[in-house]
Amino acid sequence: MKAPVLKVSFIAFILIAITSCSYQQEHKYRIVFLQCCHDEWRDVMNSEMKRELAFHPDVKLETIESYSNTEKQIEQLKSLAKQKIDLLIITPNESKPLTAAIEEIYKAGIPIVFVDRKTESRNYTAFIGADNYEIGKTAGKFLASQFKDGGNIIEVQLEMTSSPATERNRGFKDAIADTPNLRIIESLETKNGIEDIKTNIPRILKEHPQTNIIFAHTDFLALTAYKAIEREGKSKNLFFVGIDAIPVTKGMQEVKNGTLNATLLYPTGGAEAIQTAIKILKKQPFKKENTLLTNVITSDNVDIMLSQIQKIKEQQVEIERETLKITELNKTYSTQRNRLYFISALLTIVVILGAILYFLLQEKQHSNRILEEQNLAILEQKNEIEKVSQLARKATEDKMRFYSYISHEFKTPLSLILTPTEDLLQRKNTDIKETRGTLQLIYKNANRLLRLVNQLLEMRKLDAGKMELELSQNDLVAFIKDIVGDFGVKAKQKHIDLQFISPFKELSFAFDAEKLDKVLFNIISNAFKYTPDWGLIHVSILKNTDKIEINIADNGIGMNAEEKAHAFDLFYRGNKNISLGTGLGLALSQEFVTLHGGEISINSEKDKGTTFKIILPIIETKHVLEEKSAMISSKIIREFEDNEANLIKNNAKHTFENTIILIEDNRDLNLFLNQKLEKQYNVVATENAEHGWQEILSYIPDVIICDVMLPGMDGFTLTQKVKSDFRTSHIPVILLTAKSQIESQIEGTKAGADDYILKPFNQQLLEEKLKGLVENRDRMRRRFSNEVINPNQLQKGERRFLLEFEALIDKNIKDSTLSVEKLSHEMGMSRVQLFRKISALTNKNVADYIAEYKLQKAKILLKEQEKNIAEIAYELGFSTPSYFTTFFKQKTNQTPTEWRNG
Repeated sequence: MKAPVLKVSFIAFILIAITSCSYQQEHKYRIVFLQCCHDEWRDVMNSEMKRELAFHPDVKLETIESYSNTEKQIEQLKSLAKQKIDLLIITPNESKPLTAAIEEIYKAGIPIVFVDRKTESRNYTAFIGADNYEIGKTAGKFLASQFKDGGNIIEVQLEMTSSPATERNRGFKDAIADTPNLRIIESLETKNGIEDIKTNIPRILKEHPQTNIIFAHTDFLALTAYKAIEREGKSKNLFFVGIDAIPVTKGMQEVKNGTLNATLLYPTGGAEAIQTAIKILKKQPFKKENTLLTNVITSDNVDIMLSQIQKIKEQQVEIERETLKITELNKTYSTQRNRLYFISALLTIVVILGAILYFLLQEKQHSNRILEEQNLAILEQKNEIEKVSQLARKATEDKMRFYSYISHEFKTPLSLILTPTEDLLQRKNTDIKETRGTLQLIYKNANRLLRLVNQLLEMRKLDAGKMELELSQNDLVAFIKDIVGDFGVKAKQKHIDLQFISPFKELSFAFDAEKLDKVLFNIISNAFKYTPDWGLIHVSILKNTDKIEINIADNGIGMNAEEKAHAFDLFYRGNKNISLGTGLGLALSQEFVTLHGGEISINSEKDKGTTFKIILPIIETKHVLEEKSAMISSKIIREFEDNEANLIKNNAKHTFENTIILIEDNRDLNLFLNQKLEKQYNVVATENAEHGWQEILSYIPDVIICDVMLPGMDGFTLTQKVKSDFRTSHIPVILLTAKSQIESQIEGTKAGADDYILKPFNQQLLEEKLKGLVENRDRMRRRFSNEVINPNQLQKGERRFLLEFEALIDKNIKDSTLSVEKLSHEMGMSRVQLFRKISALTNKNVADYIAEYKLQKAKILLKEQEKNIAEIAYELGFSTPSYFTTFFKQKTNQTPTEWRNG
């Protein structure tokens, strides 16, 4: 009977051995990196690759170095051709000798990514590296800017068999050729390494004592030249420039120490190479040519660059630490999983051997006690598993509830869009009035869908922690008054007593206008939703020493205790007779108030009304500015990871007459154009068309510069939107694009673009085109500045706008209380938008335009001789004939009677 027990023991031993197996990461892809040589710059490249690979645990990278030996690298390529690899990354040691071997790899179907260098073949998948020609040219231009009175240069070259050496030399010579005050007195090619420098540099300096600039193809060569010259005691009189900007003993550190005067950043492209390789392996879109940007590093900016690199190193350490934690957790998970399998198997064995153990009770009492202990442990683990399962089940139920509620929220407006649309399609005869009403219903529910989508996106931003405040100093009283005023018509229709109560005429306060607008609009909308006709909605504002309190009170249906407790929950279903639930609005409102550092609370009783109380802390203007400044500095240190901080100038006070909206998703180009144009214009910069459209409506700029390829809405669509909206149709649009095809230019012209500039473009050309568009617009305004516009002289969109505006003036001309606010409301625009539109078209403000229109109409009525002066005055909306006479004389230097008789 002992044999079964021995068998069980053997099986248990095997299972325990299985559970003790160590966790090993499985790799889906194998990438081989052939590195041409070993130096500190390439150490930085390897480090960047390692950092990027931390985000792709399914990729294995093998690095093989050839130590500047071309023949060895060829042998390595031939060996790899016989192996199974998914992708090859290579830095060719030399261009021509490696071409045939690399083409053989490529023809075998293995993707090839060049980093830093290329061969003479075009058979490769992608290239990542800096433009060595442009780096050489940038070096020449930099020296030209530093030595305007002239300079003599010794160029220390890499071995000219590599592509970086030849391209840097060619770019440098081209730049020097355009600068007569600079000349290259001798070029030294380092065929034998640093020995060439140590031997020849002192000789060249003796032959050319007028030399004052040493330009080397690498920081290492520049530093070697410096040491050789220092031994001759002549280094202090020379200006040393290198290339690479390595943040260690050479490059940046030597600029900081004062050994080198400048160095040019030569990005390694390590991270970009891995990113491109991943895209290729995962069949995602990628660019074949990836040119990395350069920058001149001097003592002015070296500290910032070094601090950025230090931050990156710290982040790398943190990434490695987190990766190690994840690995340990995976090991723990694997071990626990195998133990669970072991326990399950052991239970099965216990059941099978139960009958045998029945006859061995006396011998196996000790074993039974052990089994009881094991069963207790199993039970405890089972309870833990059940708890985890319950938590997972609850999370799944919450998720399904959310999807169910949001689906219901979408179904209602979709039904109110699809059903009327089907009805319109099936009609044989159409009634214009009925069709308009149906389209208004469709439009209303389409906007409702859009609001739901926008709220979902904002909730996602909040959950991801990417939502940030855009604080600016505004008049809070005027801000709330405008929002409350927007509900005036609705309040009048429902006979609701809507009031805004404030003890202050104005109250300067720092807040995010966009987010606070959504908070107040949502709460007031809910108040209207749950307040019956003839009810009241009062909005009030109070100020304490360190906080501001906003109250929105109504006497609607109110809430019970349960509804009040869940008011800010997503899609909480309260009163079942009212709606599905609270949706996203109140949850978003609470998050926005919290972002301000404030609090929002509810005081409500069933059938007695509801009061929302919003408490916001007071932030002094100086503190806001300091906080923004600190935020900008922090963003710069993180290599401009958050573009909103880099475009903080959007909210700056305008100092120029003309305003430009700049929409460009490339951060570097956006910042470059911003810096160039802000010297002559007020520049409002953004990275996408959706946000750009909001800024256009906010500022009504003089010119819009927009990239064609944008995330979300593209430049063509935005241009059509600008030209089709009567508020913005007068604004000139310049499109920037890399699409050189004539079809793309035709599409841009059809969209209504005033100009189309291909990338890469000449900055001076862009500035001259901007200047021309602004001057043409100014000439048009000056042309009509002293008369009412003849609409036939304008473009179609502006003509329709002015005809509608003049028709509205004519309709209300007898109203002596006619105001800009009333006209802007009836035109469906804000007061600022109407003012900017009229000013852009006529060079007049709205009040002057109305006055001019009344004057022209007065002249027509006076010529007809059918009405007396008093009748004409009242017909034109003047409160008294004497006021009309005074107005007419101020404009014409004649009384109405004198003008009529003259």
